[in-house]
Amino acid sequence: MGILTRFKDIMSSNINALLDKAEDPEKMIDQCLRNLNSDLGNVKAETASIMAEEQRSKRALDECTAEIQKMENYAVKALEAGNEDDARKFLERKVNLTTKETELQEAYNLASSNSARMREMHDKLVADIGELDARKAMIKGKMSVAKTQERINKIGSSVNSANNSILAFDRMEEKANRVLDEANAMAELNQGPKDDIKDLTKKYDSNNTDVDDELAKLKEKLNK
Repeated sequence: MGILTRFKDIMSSNINALLDKAEDPEKMIDQCLRNLNSDLGNVKAETASIMAEEQRSKRALDECTAEIQKMENYAVKALEAGNEDDARKFLERKVNLTTKETELQEAYNLASSNSARMREMHDKLVADIGELDARKAMIKGKMSVAKTQERINKIGSSVNSANNSILAFDRMEEKANRVLDEANAMAELNQGPKDDIKDLTKKYDSNNTDVDDELAKLKEKLNK
């Protein structure tokens, strides 16, 4: 009955707990399905063998019980025929068969118990495989969404880093503008006070003699 020891953990296994502990649930669920399908093949073969043993034990028990009843019937017939010695022999055989029947009953009880345990493990394996098959697409879908979210989070971190760089650039530009404004103000201060009269005299000091001479020559040329 090594098969019962080998698969005793199947009855107490918690598929959800296995998936929760897995680093990669997608790979874990595929591996679980492969393992369970492999185990299911072994359990099916062993269950069939143990069920056959149960049937053989039941058949041997039934045959022994029938033989006991037959010996009793023959003992009755022998007494009815006045053959007490023959009846005694039939009853002696019945006693021997009754002892054998007890042993066969114990063997059948054990075979029946083992068969029930194997059928229970078989049914649980089938149920676990069905559950995983039903949840496989859902779990993989969740993992795909989770991986997408992780990529979005990473991109978000990059965007935040870029925003920080832009803010730093803005601060540098603001600083440069402030320095430029200060330099322009200093240059204006260094020029000293503005002399309006000096600028006004330049207006009337302009020498337009050359232009007048050119204009006179052009008029003379046109008159010719």
